[in-house]
Amino acid sequence: MNTHTVMDLMIPDYEAMLIYSLQCFVTILTVVLNLLVIISVSHFRQLHTTTNLLVLSLAVADFLVGLLQMPVEILLYQGCWTLGDFICTVNFFLGFAIFSVSVGSMVLIAVDRYVAICNPMFYSTKVTVRRVQHCIFLCWMFSALYNSWLLRNFLIQPDRYNSCYGECVVVVNYVEGVVDLVVTFFGPITVIIVLYIRVFVVAVSQARAMCSHIAAVRLQRSETVKVKKSEMKAARTLGVVVVVFLLCCSPYYCYTVAAENSSIAASSAAIQLWLVYCNSCLNPVIYAFFYPWFRKCIKHILTLQILQPDSCNANVL
Repeated sequence: MNTHTVMDLMIPDYEAMLIYSLQCFVTILTVVLNLLVIISVSHFRQLHTTTNLLVLSLAVADFLVGLLQMPVEILLYQGCWTLGDFICTVNFFLGFAIFSVSVGSMVLIAVDRYVAICNPMFYSTKVTVRRVQHCIFLCWMFSALYNSWLLRNFLIQPDRYNSCYGECVVVVNYVEGVVDLVVTFFGPITVIIVLYIRVFVVAVSQARAMCSHIAAVRLQRSETVKVKKSEMKAARTLGVVVVVFLLCCSPYYCYTVAAENSSIAASSAAIQLWLVYCNSCLNPVIYAFFYPWFRKCIKHILTLQILQPDSCNANVL
């Protein structure tokens, strides 16, 4: 009887330690993998393309999730909030803003693939590095301004929703919650799905036309096929990223819709929230599986070859 009682008391501690270890592992993995993506795209000149700039923006957002959001969530899981109202405010603001940046980056990636596949003749003129940089800047700025409006009451008075000392809570009212649901989830996801459906419909039609067409110049035909295969591979890879994003974020938003209002506290929606965080860890894993250049870059970084002179011009494609 005593042994059984002791075991019952030990199980919760064991489970807590297991959850804590898993959270720490996912956090470290998220930071390291996304840092590898950031270094790779930033360092190697062959990767300075418009599409990879969007991947870089997404990787920076995922890196910030692992560096800032995940450790704070682990701290919240361990007990009461002890970092004060200011850090509580910064934490929630960054959480909302970084998620908006991730969604915005997904939309920009979908638009990039749409133009590349559906309008390949105009891709190089319409989608330039400068324009993509401007779009990324506007994405980050809009996220900051939009979430400043959404959390305006909380930013002014951080402890207005606290029921006791040691709480860190933000509440968004029903109307603003619905607006946020449309702006940061249903609206962007609808745009992404429509664009990707169009991309793959056009890709299939192009593939069929290419198979039935007899080219007069074989070399020219082979180069055309090679370019289209490269674009389609990028579209498939980034399509997987979008699907994983949907699978990770949908449960949390279903929870939000089911609730009477959008409320996030230290103890609420923990599983759904960590599933959203895990998406930041899965993105670079997807790159590692689908992008040979990422695996080559990792090898260059881990073997310190990037410290050699002129390493930025290395062939990683």
